[in-house]
Amino acid sequence: MLTVAALYHFTRFPDPAALRGPLTELCIAQGVKGSLLLANEGINGTIAGPAEGVANVLAHLRALPGCAALEHKESYATKMPFGRMKVKLKREIVTMGQPDIDPVARVGSYVAAQDWNALIASPDVALIDTRNDYEIGIGTFHGAVDPDIRTFRDFPKWWEAHKDEYLGKRIAMFCTGGIRCEKSTNYLLGQGVTEVYHLKGGILKYLEDVPAETSMWDGECYVFDGRVSVGHGLVPGDYDTCHACGRPISAVDKQRSEYERGACCHHCAAEYSETDRNRFRERQRQLDLAGARSKAQVSE
Repeated sequence: MLTVAALYHFTRFPDPAALRGPLTELCIAQGVKGSLLLANEGINGTIAGPAEGVANVLAHLRALPGCAALEHKESYATKMPFGRMKVKLKREIVTMGQPDIDPVARVGSYVAAQDWNALIASPDVALIDTRNDYEIGIGTFHGAVDPDIRTFRDFPKWWEAHKDEYLGKRIAMFCTGGIRCEKSTNYLLGQGVTEVYHLKGGILKYLEDVPAETSMWDGECYVFDGRVSVGHGLVPGDYDTCHACGRPISAVDKQRSEYERGACCHHCAAEYSETDRNRFRERQRQLDLAGARSKAQVSE
């Protein structure tokens, strides 16, 4: 059993590039794989590996300046959900494209998972899902507003177009692990909204702590690793990934005429050229060959 740790922390890194090398080396030495993003505003990502290895990486992160309070959401997987370890330098650890956003300065009021149902059931609360359209497509909370955005950059434009619909409402927002809401709640406060709330620890914490029988969650939660989705108790879900566009697909989706393993699904049928499709097909062919060689070696 492997430990999977999803994490983020906003702090000021004057030189994030200087942190990249030692962090990458430690992860590799500890048998940890995944993806971590470093920026001047902090760190974000998900890692997986042996329990001791993940614990050592988390200890290293918490020893960085301003990171002592770094929190993480922990779950488990029976096989490694990542192919390699990547530590990338970015302008933002979650891209909103709003230069004046500062989650370190102020954010909305946190609401614990066990208190979330009572809040969102209130008639004066507007519940907004801040995730992308393909994530919302496989699961969300009862009654949540879907902004129908392709990327987080689109959220401020959506809010500007729809803000009058929420006059006099308290706003509650949520996302996968909580990081988007650090920025979206700061943004709404800056836009003059007085009461803004967000789910502490995100959907992952809710699915971990709230029993299915009292849950207000419908469907599964998309995660950015090889598990694709998780359900209550953070058990792996039933979705696969389209290896052309990266969106989640179900067993039913694979029966559609647009689906071609490794090359296309109904989500991306009109998004790529035939040259792209051929490139995807060749990639899938190489993956199949590598898989066949690996099986042959094991059987020997």
